[in-house]
Amino acid sequence: MTARFTLPGVRRLSQYPRLSIQLMLIGLVITLLFVLVALFAPLMQSWGWIQDPLEELANPIHQPPSPEHWFGTSRQGYDVFSRTLFGTQAAIQVLLAATLLSVLVGVPLGLVSGYLGGRVDRLLLFLMDTIYTLPGLLLSVTLAFVVGRGIWNAAIALSIAYVPQYYRVVRNHTVSVKTELFVEAARSMGASTWRVLTKYLFFNVIQSVPVLFTLNAADAVLVLGGLGFLGLGLTAETPEWGRDLQQALDALPTGIWWTTLFPGLALTLLVVGLSLIGEGLNELINPLSKQE
Repeated sequence: MTARFTLPGVRRLSQYPRLSIQLMLIGLVITLLFVLVALFAPLMQSWGWIQDPLEELANPIHQPPSPEHWFGTSRQGYDVFSRTLFGTQAAIQVLLAATLLSVLVGVPLGLVSGYLGGRVDRLLLFLMDTIYTLPGLLLSVTLAFVVGRGIWNAAIALSIAYVPQYYRVVRNHTVSVKTELFVEAARSMGASTWRVLTKYLFFNVIQSVPVLFTLNAADAVLVLGGLGFLGLGLTAETPEWGRDLQQALDALPTGIWWTTLFPGLALTLLVVGLSLIGEGLNELINPLSKQE
């Protein structure tokens, strides 16, 4: 007997609205561009194509965009173009670490809780519901105070807020799927709990995980920007969009627009790209969630 792997209601690609497919492709292109920037920014600096994001220039004060400094310079004397590119690297690292950590913790807990039930299920459900009721940004700010600043610390703070979402989705699917005939048959033939969980349940209860992954990644970018704006994000040696926006805010009323425009635009585009992917995946995996 083999595991049954199905995606209920999934249709052929040609059956989906063309606009939804186009928007998802646009999101993929936008996100891929940011990933490429994150990968190649250090190489571009080593090749001399961009300046050191931590280097204070000789003539630093608020130079507007020019052929020498494409995005201008900041009040601190930093090249805004290089800061924006290296901020992409920090954002990608944090969103990947945060979402992967939350998946690695939330999915197994949801499987075990939904399958075993009883006291384990009640205890985990109470714990996850308690975390889930707290506002994500407020929880992340509180945890950032506890764990401190840095890429991994920010990722841990964000992942704790996302774990309950994966737990609840996987746990609810597990509760419904574990009563299916193919699971009952596997148990009656002596399959161990580990085998039932990994071979017969896992692939049947994770349909919504890719959607959550992309939407949480988009949220992680926003929350990281908020933490950086509050001074609780990454270390001072790591360029990040949120802190750059906070430092540039005072200059905005005086007409110094470029120090806020480009970091803010980069943050917005990455969030939009990830959100478009998530919405497209949601319609692909859960076609009945939207009425045509």
